[in-house]
Amino acid sequence: MAETIATELIKVLFQKLSDEAFKRIARAQGIHNELKELKSTLSRIQDLLSDASQKEVTHKSVKSWLNALQHLAYDINDVLDDLATEDMHRELTLESRAIICSKVRKLIPSCCTNFSLTHRLSPKLDSINRELENLEKQKTDLGLLKIDEKPRNTSRRRETSLPERDVVGREVEKEQFLNKLLGDDGSSQDNFSVLPIVGMGGVGKTTLARLLYNDTKVQDYFEPKAWVCVSDDFDIFKITDAILQDVTKENKKFKDLNQLQKALSEQFKDKRFLLVVDDVWSEKYADWENLVRPFLSCAPGSRIIMTTRKNQLLKQIGLHNVDHLESLPNEDALRLFAIHALGVDNFNSHTTLKPQAEGIVKKCGRLPLALKAIGRLLRTKTDREDWDDVLNSEIWDVEIGNATESGKDVENSDKIVPALRISYHELSADLKQLFAYCSLFPKDFLFDKEELVSLWMAEGFLNPSKSPERLGREYFEILLSRSFFQHAPNDESLFIMHDLMNDLATFVAGEFFLRFDNHMKTKTEALAKYRHMSFTREEYVGYQKFEAFKGAKSLRTFLAVSLGVDKGWVSYYLSSKILDDLLPELTLLRVLSLSRFQISEVPEFIGTLKHLRYLNLSRTNIKELPENVGNLYNLQTLIVSELRHLDIRDTPLEKLPLGIGELESLQTLTKIIIEGNDGFAINELKGLTNLHGKVSIEGLHKVQSAKHAREANLSLKKITGLELQWVDVFDGSRTDTLEEEVLNELKPNSDTLKTLSMVSYGGTQISNWVGDRSFHELVNVSIRGCKKCTSLPPFGLLPSLKRLHIQGMDEVKLIGLELTGNDVNAFRSLEVLTFEDMSGWEGWSTKNEGSAAVFPCLKELYVKNCPQLINVSLQALPSLKVLRIDTCGDGVLRSLVQGLYMRCGEEL
Repeated sequence: MAETIATELIKVLFQKLSDEAFKRIARAQGIHNELKELKSTLSRIQDLLSDASQKEVTHKSVKSWLNALQHLAYDINDVLDDLATEDMHRELTLESRAIICSKVRKLIPSCCTNFSLTHRLSPKLDSINRELENLEKQKTDLGLLKIDEKPRNTSRRRETSLPERDVVGREVEKEQFLNKLLGDDGSSQDNFSVLPIVGMGGVGKTTLARLLYNDTKVQDYFEPKAWVCVSDDFDIFKITDAILQDVTKENKKFKDLNQLQKALSEQFKDKRFLLVVDDVWSEKYADWENLVRPFLSCAPGSRIIMTTRKNQLLKQIGLHNVDHLESLPNEDALRLFAIHALGVDNFNSHTTLKPQAEGIVKKCGRLPLALKAIGRLLRTKTDREDWDDVLNSEIWDVEIGNATESGKDVENSDKIVPALRISYHELSADLKQLFAYCSLFPKDFLFDKEELVSLWMAEGFLNPSKSPERLGREYFEILLSRSFFQHAPNDESLFIMHDLMNDLATFVAGEFFLRFDNHMKTKTEALAKYRHMSFTREEYVGYQKFEAFKGAKSLRTFLAVSLGVDKGWVSYYLSSKILDDLLPELTLLRVLSLSRFQISEVPEFIGTLKHLRYLNLSRTNIKELPENVGNLYNLQTLIVSELRHLDIRDTPLEKLPLGIGELESLQTLTKIIIEGNDGFAINELKGLTNLHGKVSIEGLHKVQSAKHAREANLSLKKITGLELQWVDVFDGSRTDTLEEEVLNELKPNSDTLKTLSMVSYGGTQISNWVGDRSFHELVNVSIRGCKKCTSLPPFGLLPSLKRLHIQGMDEVKLIGLELTGNDVNAFRSLEVLTFEDMSGWEGWSTKNEGSAAVFPCLKELYVKNCPQLINVSLQALPSLKVLRIDTCGDGVLRSLVQGLYMRCGEEL
């Protein structure tokens, strides 16, 4: 059963309204009864959605009814978000008063304290309830009924093995697949192997399968042969029965699957069969395993051709590197289009139409199904003006929309890129919503998966009761596997959306998602209804362009995007009136991106956008964030680099905003800047319990007590990379004992840490935890500029350490067995060891009576700028390949080479 996006929106509302904590908030605000009434009405409307989802395609009135419901769902969500945010504000205010009243009170904006929430929300709820009841009353006029979900009726059942007329191209692909079909590829442990044809909808997978199935060589080579169309309903009994009937040409009835599969197994026993399993959507390996059981009795060399848009099942079968069927070459695509538009395979008799045809072929992405559909629409038209109209119109979105929503010419509109529309309708409601959101991005846009997931999460499209980031990645992979996304040609880490998919997304976006560049002439009243808006960056974006949006009070998304590859040397400017006059009016914003504009400061109003989840200020000229950013209680992602995620690496920021420690959802905080006096203190990290990934902490010389460092609770956070930085000034103003105590308390999580860096530490001893064997994941350690330390920790005890860099430790005189921890298995994994700028270092010895090689895996050893180093005595280095000695004491190179001769790797 197809699901409408409204289904997902209402499901989210039910989750919120059923939450006990939310009920408590509603009672406290005195609006529990209103919300209870609202939930009851929603429940009755929910019962009608299955019927509405079937009728919206052909009934404009039902589509309008669903749009009205979707707008109301947005409004309800805004009210519930208001309630939750106010409750969060109240709790944080009470907590702040109890702990550090004066400091945090300054962060609380007056707009959040000088009103009665109940007085403001009650009229809204009354109005929403009246509109919901009005929608419910319309069910009779619309003919909407409460119905049980029925199996999806899909036209894919009409696909057959019979050859097509007018097949153009695919000679190369056919020959390649024939070689695989008729040869012994040895790719399977079973007597049969799977030959997948994978590609996006409409690319010609089934056509190619038919060509192979009906080839003379194939007909002679395989016996028996069968063709079955699976589609979305992976019913093993029905599929098996269809295969058996195709093989036996009999319509024998079976009572259960066991008898049926035994009969099929008997038919395939010791025979080299060919089976085409067309249009597979299932991703369940168990389904596949059950289906192929009767095939195990077959003769070697049997083949199963599977056509599918998905990769997951193929990976589970063991097919990981699968080639995708691409669009037709341009010449073949033009021939195919000519056949369906003109009845001939060229434009020799219609030369004036060829330029338009070439443009249409390009817009169709050379997809056979789209070419056929549009060709058939032009079959009776040979006037160049008609072809111009098609080429220059938005036929793949606007005209489809007009035809569908008006309820006229539905049959014709269904033939336009039908596979793409079928693919969309197969999606669940939540995936439809995520796909529609992608309409905000222009064609040829390069998608970053993590960034897109952050946007989906900010919009509230991902269930917060689960890990929303993980869920978002899973959803993205589903869309990718179904060809809604494709890997970018030159960068596998980025993704693109086929132009036809982008057109489809724009079509289904309806009156909720707006790419403003497509609708510059839209009237102000029409713009007011949109909830999400994007626009393309220009060198100068003026206020006049957006003035009409002052009335778009319900707008949730204000997103700046780039066309094509961003040119780093281009400067983008944004009118100050947009910042001062427009954006403060958009109080419901969840997503605000001003990335890459030449903005030098963040307006104060930012702190009043209490619904904001995503704020992108990357690649601007901003050096300081306003203090009231700490008021954004819902903020998940704050990008100030190239809050759940705060990435400020490689930026000129010199301080963090006050209150950042109160953003309890924050997961990424790449740079932490410790300040004295009233600035950010290290103990503010204690509330960031979800912090993980790479973290750099600067200004540790400003930590005022070891107690504050202990309260940061680094050992409870899943940090994988930790950099600890003190100031590079050793002028007697620092207290070495305090810094030693602070370092003791900064022990990170030993189960997650992979890289550790210490810079300019001022103590004389390094803490015991540095070098503790419990850090079993630690692979990279760098100690630099710790000029007062007199000895090194037992790094040799770290079981996974591969790279160790020691630099600028002037007070270290001798390095001996303390480095190895006196362990016979010291440095069992170390591959690269570097000593650099050790001005006081005089001797190095790792010899220990009866011990094994201290550096069994060491491949590279660098000793640079250690002028006092004279005495070196090491164990054998059996794996050493590179040895570099630069600016060290006289005789060190000779000493090392002579001492290591015959005991190093042969390739040294």
